[in-house]
Order: sequence, then C-alpha cells, then structure tokens
Amino acid sequence: MPNKLKENLENNIFVYTSELSPERGADTSKMKAIYDLLKDRVLAFNITDNQGANMKMSSLAGSIYLKQHGGEPIFQQTCRDRNRMALESDLLGAAAFGVRNVLTLTGDYISFGDHKHAKAVYDIDSVNLIEIVKGLNIGTDMNGNRLNGNTDFYIGAAVNPESVPLEPQLLKFEKKITAGCNFFQTQAVFDVSKFIKFYDFYKNFRDIKIIAGIYILKSAKTARFMNKAIPGIYITENIISELENAPDPLKKGIEIAARTAKELKSMVNGIHIMAYGIEDKIPDFLDELEKK
Repeated sequence: MPNKLKENLENNIFVYTSELSPERGADTSKMKAIYDLLKDRVLAFNITDNQGANMKMSSLAGSIYLKQHGGEPIFQQTCRDRNRMALESDLLGAAAFGVRNVLTLTGDYISFGDHKHAKAVYDIDSVNLIEIVKGLNIGTDMNGNRLNGNTDFYIGAAVNPESVPLEPQLLKFEKKITAGCNFFQTQAVFDVSKFIKFYDFYKNFRDIKIIAGIYILKSAKTARFMNKAIPGIYITENIISELENAPDPLKKGIEIAARTAKELKSMVNGIHIMAYGIEDKIPDFLDELEKK
C-alpha cells in the first residue's frame, strides 16, 4: 500500500497531521472515535508513546490498530523506555503490520510523568535511533546483521524552533538530517518571529520537510500550566492576555491557533495539530484556518 504521508510531502502537497493518544487501559474506543471524526481532514496521526512520561497503551499497538482501521499512523518511539534491542524489535514488529512512518524521539524525563520511580533507559538518543531505522531500511540491524525482510520507514524527528538558546537545537537538527531524517514535526509554535530565525537556518536544507506544530489553547489557565510544566514551551503574555480577556476563551484559542498557522503556511510543508482533550475542536480550527 502507498505511504500517503511520504507521497504528499515528497510531492509538495500541504498536509495536516494530528495526534491520537492511546488510553491508560485496553479500551480503543476513544481513539477510534477521534479518528472517525478527523479522518477526512487529517492525513496522518501520531500515535503517542507514553506521552509526557505517563503510562499508556503502547504506540506499537495503537499504530497497528489504526493501520487495521484504514488510518495512516506515525509510530512514535522514545529512547526513554527501551534499549536499542527493544527499539529494533518494535520497529520490525511495526513494519510487519504495514506501518511505514516513524517519529524518533529521545523522550521526556521520567520526573515529568506518573511513574516517577521508574528507571529511564536512554541507551541511545534520537540521532542514534534515526541511524538504526536507516539501517533497518537497507536490511541490517545495528550490529550489521542481515535481516530477513527489511523495513521501509519514512523517518521523522522533532525540533523546537523556539528553543532558547537556539544554536544547540540547530546543531541537533543538522545531526538528525545527516543521520537520515526525512521530515520534522516541530514543537508547538507560539511566536512566529522565533520560528523565522529557525527558518533562516532551515532554508539550507529545503529537501527536508517541515510540519509546524500548532497547539489549540482552551484557556489562560492552560497556557500558564504549559509554561510551567512542559519543557521547551513558552506562551507569550500577549497570548495569555488575549485568552484572559476573551468572552469565549476556547473560541479565542482556536482563532489564535489559526492565525499562527496562517503566518507559518508559506514556510512549511504541513501543520501538526495538537488539541489534547479537545480533539473535537480540530474541525473548527481547520474551518478557521481555511477561511479566505
């Protein structure tokens, strides 16, 4: 079957991606409901991997489930929870069930999540993981052993264009490209002026595809919590003030997200929509974004 994400990006067709977070349990009904709501407007879905270091159903299981229901999963893998052998093993399992996209992540620290006494692994980092996936694609494991059936992953990674200072992020960005990354999804962008500084560097690598992250904020309280609790996120006081003074903060949050996305569209290959807990508002965001 064709890899829709790869085909669209490589043919410079603008894409929308979003997230499906597996449940803390074996029930898949919520994932299916969100997918059914969005499948006609969102091309591919990140199946998050113990997002925020909180224990959930595995990304591997969620990716296979989505694939079996006709969806286009982006299989997330974090280096936090698995050593290199387990990562390779899960990649082969995903490939065997037709999963073709992977997002390689180092992973949030255990201390941010709900299993604070767990032992983090970090046997390798995201750059090493990209190298592993590239090797599996040509038919060898990390030790050079031949595979009985190679993988065919479209390799993604993350970048934070609002990182302060930006220079270490740019260095890591370039290393990921050298390792074999095909596309990037950015962390949520709230300050377009900061993104432009990143874009000035990215212009040297225009064969690499960029999908800009957009987060739909539902209130000023949410924004302040994210500033405090989520590494690499900084929501400006101007945005917080807009939310605080709005008669309908969620509607204002959708307007802010669409406004930011419109400013970014000419610089990127797609938009990655994050709307944790309010996924049913993503169609409203897309309607606002697509207004003339």
